Amino acid sequence: MEITWQIFEEIGLKGAALLMPVFEREKGKKGRLSIQTNPANYRNAPAITQQAVHFDTLAPNIQVKAPVTQAGIKAIEEATYHGVNINATVCFTVSQSLAVAEAVERGLKRREKEGKPVDGMSPVCTIMVGRMDDWLKVVAKKEGIAVMPGYLDWAGVAVMKKAYGIYQERGHRTRLLAAAYRHHLHWSEFIGGDIVLTIPYEWQLLFNKSDIEVKERMQNPVPAEIVDTLYAHFEEFRKAYDEDGLSVAEFDNYGATVRTLRGFITSYHDLQAFIRDFMLPNPDK
Repeated sequence: MEITWQIFEEIGLKGAALLMPVFEREKGKKGRLSIQTNPANYRNAPAITQQAVHFDTLAPNIQVKAPVTQAGIKAIEEATYHGVNINATVCFTVSQSLAVAEAVERGLKRREKEGKPVDGMSPVCTIMVGRMDDWLKVVAKKEGIAVMPGYLDWAGVAVMKKAYGIYQERGHRTRLLAAAYRHHLHWSEFIGGDIVLTIPYEWQLLFNKSDIEVKERMQNPVPAEIVDTLYAHFEEFRKAYDEDGLSVAEFDNYGATVRTLRGFITSYHDLQAFIRDFMLPNPDK
Protein backbone atom coordinates (compact mmCIF):
# COMPACT_ATOMS: atom_id res chain seq x y z
CA MET A 1 0.00 0.00 0.00
CA GLU A 2 2.77 2.43 0.89
CA ILE A 3 4.57 1.78 -2.39
CA THR A 4 1.31 2.26 -4.30
CA TRP A 5 0.90 5.74 -2.84
CA GLN A 6 4.57 6.60 -3.36
CA ILE A 7 4.21 5.77 -7.05
CA PHE A 8 0.91 7.69 -7.16
CA GLU A 9 2.60 10.76 -5.68
CA GLU A 10 5.55 10.50 -8.06
CA ILE A 11 3.18 10.47 -11.05
CA GLY A 12 1.37 13.49 -9.59
CA LEU A 13 4.61 15.38 -9.07
CA LYS A 14 5.71 14.78 -12.65
CA GLY A 15 2.34 15.99 -13.91
CA ALA A 16 2.47 19.07 -11.70
CA ALA A 17 5.96 19.89 -12.96
CA LEU A 18 4.78 19.69 -16.58
CA LEU A 19 1.96 22.12 -15.81
CA MET A 20 4.00 24.52 -13.70
CA PRO A 21 4.93 26.89 -16.57
CA VAL A 22 1.23 27.32 -17.37
CA PHE A 23 0.43 27.79 -13.68
CA GLU A 24 3.02 30.54 -13.35
CA ARG A 25 2.09 32.24 -16.63
CA GLU A 26 -1.64 32.28 -15.79
CA LYS A 27 -1.05 33.26 -12.13
CA GLY A 28 -2.80 30.15 -10.80
CA LYS A 29 -5.92 30.37 -12.98
CA LYS A 30 -4.72 27.43 -15.08
CA GLY A 31 -2.07 24.76 -14.81
CA ARG A 32 -3.28 22.97 -11.70
CA LEU A 33 -3.07 19.20 -11.34
CA SER A 34 -5.79 17.37 -9.42
CA ILE A 35 -4.71 14.43 -7.27
CA GLN A 36 -7.23 12.00 -5.80
CA THR A 37 -7.43 11.13 -2.12
CA ASN A 38 -8.00 7.46 -1.32
CA PRO A 39 -11.58 6.72 -2.47
CA ALA A 40 -11.82 3.88 0.05
CA ASN A 41 -11.81 6.53 2.80
CA TYR A 42 -15.12 8.04 1.65
CA ARG A 43 -16.61 7.54 5.15
CA ASN A 44 -13.53 8.71 7.07
CA ALA A 45 -13.30 12.51 7.33
CA PRO A 46 -10.03 12.62 9.34
CA ALA A 47 -8.31 10.28 6.87
CA ILE A 48 -9.45 12.35 3.86
CA THR A 49 -8.32 15.56 5.56
CA GLN A 50 -4.94 14.18 6.56
CA GLN A 51 -4.18 12.95 3.06
CA ALA A 52 -5.44 16.18 1.49
CA VAL A 53 -3.17 18.29 3.72
CA HIS A 54 -0.22 16.05 2.81
CA PHE A 55 -0.90 16.22 -0.93
CA ASP A 56 -1.08 20.01 -0.69
CA THR A 57 2.61 20.05 0.31
CA LEU A 58 3.76 18.27 -2.85
CA ALA A 59 3.64 21.24 -5.23
CA PRO A 60 2.14 24.75 -5.33
CA ASN A 61 -0.17 23.86 -8.24
CA ILE A 62 -1.76 20.80 -6.64
CA GLN A 63 -5.56 20.61 -6.41
CA VAL A 64 -6.78 17.86 -4.07
CA LYS A 65 -9.82 15.74 -4.87
CA ALA A 66 -12.19 14.79 -2.06
CA PRO A 67 -15.51 12.95 -2.50
CA VAL A 68 -18.80 14.71 -1.83
CA THR A 69 -20.00 12.24 0.76
CA GLN A 70 -21.18 12.99 4.29
CA ALA A 71 -17.63 12.56 5.60
CA GLY A 72 -16.22 14.29 2.55
CA ILE A 73 -18.13 17.50 3.30
CA LYS A 74 -16.54 17.63 6.76
CA ALA A 75 -13.12 16.97 5.23
CA ILE A 76 -13.60 19.66 2.58
CA GLU A 77 -14.23 22.31 5.23
CA GLU A 78 -11.31 21.18 7.36
CA ALA A 79 -8.87 20.85 4.44
CA THR A 80 -9.88 24.28 3.15
CA TYR A 81 -9.22 25.72 6.59
CA HIS A 82 -5.71 24.23 6.37
CA GLY A 83 -5.15 26.01 3.04
CA VAL A 84 -5.77 23.10 0.68
CA ASN A 85 -7.15 23.91 -2.77
CA ILE A 86 -10.02 21.44 -2.94
CA ASN A 87 -11.50 19.81 -6.02
CA ALA A 88 -14.72 18.24 -4.75
CA THR A 89 -15.51 15.13 -6.79
CA VAL A 90 -18.08 12.31 -6.89
CA CYS A 91 -20.70 15.06 -7.18
CA PHE A 92 -23.80 14.90 -9.37
CA THR A 93 -26.52 17.02 -7.77
CA VAL A 94 -27.39 20.60 -6.98
CA SER A 95 -27.62 19.84 -3.27
CA GLN A 96 -24.15 18.27 -3.23
CA SER A 97 -22.61 21.22 -5.04
CA LEU A 98 -24.22 23.68 -2.61
CA ALA A 99 -23.00 21.68 0.39
CA VAL A 100 -19.48 21.90 -1.05
CA ALA A 101 -19.69 25.66 -1.58
CA GLU A 102 -20.97 26.17 1.97
CA ALA A 103 -18.26 23.93 3.44
CA VAL A 104 -15.56 25.83 1.54
CA GLU A 105 -16.99 29.15 2.74
CA ARG A 106 -16.85 27.95 6.34
CA GLY A 107 -13.24 26.89 5.88
CA LEU A 108 -12.25 30.15 4.21
CA LYS A 109 -13.96 32.27 6.86
CA ARG A 110 -12.15 30.36 9.61
CA ARG A 111 -8.86 31.15 7.86
CA GLU A 112 -9.77 34.80 7.43
CA LYS A 113 -10.79 35.10 11.07
CA GLU A 114 -7.32 33.92 12.07
CA GLY A 115 -5.59 36.22 9.58
CA LYS A 116 -4.48 33.40 7.29
CA PRO A 117 -4.24 34.13 3.54
CA VAL A 118 -6.93 33.02 1.09
CA ASP A 119 -5.93 35.07 -1.97
CA GLY A 120 -4.08 32.23 -3.66
CA MET A 121 -6.77 29.65 -3.05
CA SER A 122 -8.84 28.34 -5.93
CA PRO A 123 -11.45 25.81 -4.69
CA VAL A 124 -13.56 24.03 -7.28
CA CYS A 125 -16.53 21.69 -7.21
CA THR A 126 -16.79 19.12 -9.98
CA ILE A 127 -20.21 18.08 -11.23
CA MET A 128 -19.83 14.82 -13.14
CA VAL A 129 -22.42 15.74 -15.75
CA GLY A 130 -21.86 12.69 -17.94
CA ARG A 131 -22.18 10.27 -15.05
CA MET A 132 -25.48 11.95 -14.14
CA ASP A 133 -26.70 11.15 -17.65
CA ASP A 134 -25.38 7.60 -17.30
CA TRP A 135 -27.26 7.06 -14.05
CA LEU A 136 -30.61 8.21 -15.43
CA LYS A 137 -30.14 5.88 -18.40
CA VAL A 138 -29.58 2.99 -15.99
CA VAL A 139 -32.73 3.97 -14.09
CA ALA A 140 -34.72 4.26 -17.32
CA LYS A 141 -33.71 0.74 -18.32
CA LYS A 142 -34.33 -0.75 -14.87
CA GLU A 143 -37.74 0.89 -14.46
CA GLY A 144 -38.86 0.70 -18.07
CA ILE A 145 -39.20 4.46 -18.55
CA ALA A 146 -39.39 5.75 -22.12
CA VAL A 147 -38.82 9.41 -22.93
CA MET A 148 -38.06 11.31 -26.12
CA PRO A 149 -34.70 10.39 -27.70
CA GLY A 150 -31.94 12.69 -26.47
CA TYR A 151 -33.76 13.97 -23.40
CA LEU A 152 -31.57 11.99 -21.00
CA ASP A 153 -28.48 13.66 -22.48
CA TRP A 154 -29.64 16.94 -20.92
CA ALA A 155 -29.84 15.75 -17.30
CA GLY A 156 -26.30 16.69 -16.30
CA VAL A 157 -26.51 19.97 -18.21
CA ALA A 158 -29.71 20.88 -16.37
CA VAL A 159 -28.11 20.15 -12.98
CA MET A 160 -25.00 22.16 -13.84
CA LYS A 161 -26.93 25.20 -15.04
CA LYS A 162 -29.22 25.13 -12.00
CA ALA A 163 -26.23 24.95 -9.64
CA TYR A 164 -24.37 27.66 -11.58
CA GLY A 165 -27.29 30.08 -11.28
CA ILE A 166 -27.42 29.60 -7.52
CA TYR A 167 -23.64 29.98 -7.20
CA GLN A 168 -23.81 33.27 -9.08
CA GLU A 169 -26.70 34.57 -6.96
CA ARG A 170 -24.98 33.71 -3.68
CA GLY A 171 -21.47 34.78 -4.66
CA HIS A 172 -19.78 31.52 -3.69
CA ARG A 173 -16.01 31.59 -4.01
CA THR A 174 -15.94 28.00 -5.22
CA ARG A 175 -16.03 27.58 -9.00
CA LEU A 176 -17.91 24.78 -10.70
CA LEU A 177 -16.13 22.28 -12.92
CA ALA A 178 -17.74 20.08 -15.59
CA ALA A 179 -16.41 16.53 -15.94
CA ALA A 180 -17.20 13.10 -17.40
CA TYR A 181 -17.84 14.12 -21.00
CA ARG A 182 -20.24 12.03 -23.05
CA HIS A 183 -21.27 14.36 -25.90
CA HIS A 184 -20.75 17.91 -27.11
CA LEU A 185 -23.49 19.40 -24.89
CA HIS A 186 -21.09 18.94 -21.99
CA TRP A 187 -18.94 21.57 -23.65
CA SER A 188 -21.14 23.63 -25.97
CA GLU A 189 -23.86 24.35 -23.38
CA PHE A 190 -21.32 25.69 -20.89
CA ILE A 191 -19.55 28.16 -23.18
CA GLY A 192 -19.51 31.59 -21.59
CA GLY A 193 -19.80 30.42 -18.00
CA ASP A 194 -17.25 31.24 -15.31
CA ILE A 195 -16.52 27.57 -14.82
CA VAL A 196 -13.66 25.11 -15.27
CA LEU A 197 -13.67 22.66 -18.18
CA THR A 198 -11.20 19.77 -17.89
CA ILE A 199 -11.79 18.46 -21.39
CA PRO A 200 -10.10 15.11 -22.14
CA TYR A 201 -7.72 15.21 -25.08
CA GLU A 202 -9.79 13.00 -27.37
CA TRP A 203 -12.89 15.12 -26.76
CA GLN A 204 -10.94 18.32 -27.37
CA LEU A 205 -9.87 16.99 -30.77
CA LEU A 206 -13.48 16.18 -31.65
CA PHE A 207 -14.70 19.61 -30.56
CA ASN A 208 -11.92 21.34 -32.50
CA LYS A 209 -12.83 19.48 -35.69
CA SER A 210 -16.57 19.99 -35.33
CA ASP A 211 -18.62 22.67 -37.05
CA ILE A 212 -20.50 23.49 -33.84
CA GLU A 213 -20.66 27.26 -33.48
CA VAL A 214 -18.63 28.56 -30.58
CA LYS A 215 -20.94 31.01 -28.86
CA GLU A 216 -22.15 31.72 -25.34
CA ARG A 217 -24.87 29.31 -24.23
CA MET A 218 -24.40 29.09 -20.48
CA GLN A 219 -27.13 31.66 -19.92
CA ASN A 220 -29.59 29.70 -22.08
CA PRO A 221 -31.95 27.57 -19.95
CA VAL A 222 -32.45 23.92 -20.76
CA PRO A 223 -35.73 23.66 -22.72
CA ALA A 224 -38.61 23.56 -20.22
CA GLU A 225 -40.18 20.56 -21.93
CA ILE A 226 -37.04 18.49 -21.32
CA VAL A 227 -36.70 19.51 -17.67
CA ASP A 228 -40.41 18.96 -17.02
CA THR A 229 -40.31 15.50 -18.62
CA LEU A 230 -37.27 14.38 -16.63
CA TYR A 231 -38.73 15.85 -13.45
CA ALA A 232 -42.06 14.07 -13.93
CA HIS A 233 -40.63 10.65 -14.78
CA PHE A 234 -37.48 10.32 -12.67
CA GLU A 235 -37.33 10.62 -8.89
CA GLU A 236 -33.54 10.40 -9.25
CA PHE A 237 -33.59 13.54 -11.39
CA ARG A 238 -35.74 15.36 -8.85
CA LYS A 239 -33.20 14.43 -6.17
CA ALA A 240 -30.44 15.82 -8.37
CA TYR A 241 -32.20 18.96 -9.62
CA ASP A 242 -33.91 20.28 -6.50
CA GLU A 243 -31.87 22.51 -4.22
CA ASP A 244 -32.92 20.38 -1.25
CA GLY A 245 -33.20 17.13 -3.21
CA LEU A 246 -30.75 15.32 -0.94
CA SER A 247 -29.68 15.88 2.64
CA VAL A 248 -25.98 15.55 3.43
CA ALA A 249 -26.78 12.27 5.20
CA GLU A 250 -28.23 10.95 1.92
CA PHE A 251 -25.24 11.76 -0.28
CA ASP A 252 -23.52 8.39 0.24
CA ASN A 253 -26.48 6.36 -0.98
CA TYR A 254 -27.40 8.31 -4.11
CA GLY A 255 -27.22 5.92 -7.06
CA ALA A 256 -24.67 7.83 -9.13
CA THR A 257 -22.49 8.24 -6.04
CA VAL A 258 -22.55 4.53 -5.25
CA ARG A 259 -21.76 3.55 -8.85
CA THR A 260 -18.85 5.98 -9.05
CA LEU A 261 -17.37 5.12 -5.66
CA ARG A 262 -17.49 1.42 -6.50
CA GLY A 263 -15.62 2.11 -9.73
CA PHE A 264 -13.03 4.36 -8.08
CA ILE A 265 -12.39 1.93 -5.22
CA THR A 266 -12.11 -1.01 -7.63
CA SER A 267 -9.55 0.89 -9.71
CA TYR A 268 -7.57 1.67 -6.57
CA HIS A 269 -7.47 -1.99 -5.56
CA ASP A 270 -6.60 -2.98 -9.14
CA LEU A 271 -3.61 -0.63 -8.97
CA GLN A 272 -2.49 -2.21 -5.71
CA ALA A 273 -2.83 -5.66 -7.26
CA PHE A 274 -0.77 -4.59 -10.28
CA ILE A 275 2.04 -3.32 -8.07
CA ARG A 276 1.87 -6.43 -5.87
CA ASP A 277 2.22 -8.67 -8.93
CA PHE A 278 5.20 -6.63 -10.09
CA MET A 279 6.86 -6.95 -6.67
CA LEU A 280 5.97 -10.65 -6.26
CA PRO A 281 5.60 -12.10 -9.76
CA ASN A 282 3.91 -15.46 -10.02
CA PRO A 283 6.73 -18.06 -9.95
CA ASP A 284 4.51 -20.65 -11.63
CA LYS A 285 4.42 -18.71 -14.90
